[in-house]
This record gives sequence, structure tokens and C-alpha cells, in this order.
Amino acid sequence: MKITRIEAIPFAIPYVKTLKFASGEVHTADHVLVRVHTEDGLVGTAEAPPRPYTYGETQQSIVTVIDTIFAPQVIGHSALEREQIQAILHRTIGNPTAKAALDMAIWDVIGQALDVSVSQLLGGWTDRMRVSHMLGFDTPEQMVTEAQAIHERYGIATFKVKVGRRPVTLDVDVVAALREHFGETVELYVDGNRGWTPSESADALRRMADLGLTLAEELCPADDILGRRWLVGQCPVPFVADESATNPGEVTRELLGGSATAVSIKTARTGFTVSQRILGQAEGLGVEVVMGNQIDGQVGTLCSVAFGAAHQSTSRRAGELSNFLDMKDDLLAEPLQISDGTLSVRRGAGLGLQIDEDKLTHYRQDT
Repeated sequence: MKITRIEAIPFAIPYVKTLKFASGEVHTADHVLVRVHTEDGLVGTAEAPPRPYTYGETQQSIVTVIDTIFAPQVIGHSALEREQIQAILHRTIGNPTAKAALDMAIWDVIGQALDVSVSQLLGGWTDRMRVSHMLGFDTPEQMVTEAQAIHERYGIATFKVKVGRRPVTLDVDVVAALREHFGETVELYVDGNRGWTPSESADALRRMADLGLTLAEELCPADDILGRRWLVGQCPVPFVADESATNPGEVTRELLGGSATAVSIKTARTGFTVSQRILGQAEGLGVEVVMGNQIDGQVGTLCSVAFGAAHQSTSRRAGELSNFLDMKDDLLAEPLQISDGTLSVRRGAGLGLQIDEDKLTHYRQDT
């Protein structure tokens, strides 16, 4: 399973509608398809979604760091030498989604070579996950309409509501409208993307105290150290660290420092190898986890559900696995299907994915 070639292919697919949230907005999925080739003819595949406003990566930076730094050092290694490859990647600072995509593509190779699904290799707990859908900024009426359409068509009954606007009543009114419309038939939780101050966050939580929220994520910046600890100390639901906990060291800092009481795991930024380490930390410390969404396409979503379904802890809550629905198209030859509010792991060896080469040719940006 010696690695002989690594490809980083930039592609761009428009969104049906702009997804807006406190730290930015997304109009186009300008991602990178990463392929790892071996001397045996196997090809492992994953997806890297750049988020410059969160991690500093761009589409071009991902392509460049893979082509000029990672590939020359990784080529020649066996795909089974995962720890050596992790050490190579770790020497370069930052670049989390580029590293994650390489890691997941290598796991895909290993699964294919062993004729076993990656999800089984990771743990094999179940074959599907409940799905949570992420609602971006809009009016209460529009967000209720979107949620109702998603609920009716796909059976999704968990919604992550983007908050963080000023005044806080803009978002409180949205959550109240969703709760009034659905009653207790759906689960609601909020994600502020660091948009509020600690005092604004506390005010919003008080106003939403009777709306049955189950989680609160990154309502204020982790850099507001004392204010964040003050806020978490009074938060009535688990407070989720997401962009403030992107590696094992940050997870330890946020949890032991009192700045979070739960963790979002995103395979798009920690791959499978580091995600398992973070999951072990969370289980050891007795905190809950949720499978987050990096506004992934279908390839990235397939990776998320493979990891989430593999472990008992990650499959307890609904995973954020549906925002590829906002894209006009995608690259999988067999598109993902959400049914009865769940998404299944792909059958077959590795990740079980096949790229539609005609679509890749159409959407790639380097030719």
C-alpha cells in the first residue's frame, strides 16, 4: 500500500441560497478534492473545505500546502504508517482541513485494501445517524418555512439555529417562532459563532430559558476568557466548544479551564485519526460530543457519518449532516439520501464512495 501520488483538486459548486451566520457567509462551495493513489491501484478520496474566517485556510492554500509540503514527504510511505504520516503533517503549523482530508483519504485506502468499510474499522457501532439541519440567518418566518420544508421532506427533527446577531432579540424571536410552530416535536439548539459578548449571551439564554434548548455552542469568543467562564458557569445546557477546540490541546484547555462542557467533533478539520483522540478525551472527562458540520459537501458528509456511526458516543445525538442540501450539485456518482431523518453509512470497502468524473471535470478550477 505504498503511496505513489497525491492529488489536490480545487472545485467550486454554487449554493442554492447564501448561508449566513455570525462569522461570515457562504455563497459557493470552493472546496478541494484530495486523492491518495497507491502502487496497488487503490485511490482514497476525501474533501477539504476551506474556511478562511475560522482557520485561515483558502482553497489555494490547501492545494499549495498539499502539493508542495505534504505530498513530497508522504509519498513513498505505506498507507498503514499512519503514525509516521501524522508526525509529518504535525510538523507544519495550522492547515487543519488539508491534514484532515489527507488522513481520511488514507483511511479510505486502508479500508479498500482490507475490503472493510472505514466505519467498521473505526468502531462499527451502528450503520446510520439521526440528522440535524443547520438554519442560517433569516427572518423568523423564512426560517420556520425552511425548517418545515426540511422536516416534511426528509423527516429531520433536530435543528441547529445560527444566532449571534444584534440585538439578541433578532435571534430569540427566531427560536421562539420555531418552538411555537413545532411545539415539542423537534429538538432545537443554538450556535453563536462567537457573535455575542458574554453578557449578551447570558441575556439571550435568559430570554430563551423556556424554549427547550438542548445545547449552546460558541456564543461568545473563547478569547473572552473570564467572561466565557462566567457564562458557561450559568449556562443551563451543555456549552459546546467548536472553533475554539480544533485539536486535542485546545480541547483540554477549554474543558479543564471551564470554558466549555461539551465538544463538537468535525472530521473535516481533525480527520479520523485525531477525531478519535478527541473523542477519547471527551469520554475520559465525561463530556458529551456532537458531530459538527464544516458546511461539507457530500464527500465530507460521508466522512462525518462514517465516523459518527462508528462510535456509541458520537451517535447518541443527531449529527449535522444535511447542509449539502443547500448546494446546487455535488460530486458523488450516487448522491446521499436522507430518509426518515437519518443518513446511512455507505456499504462497501473504504468510504464506499465513487466520484462522478464528468461532474468533477465540469466543476474543477485548475483546468
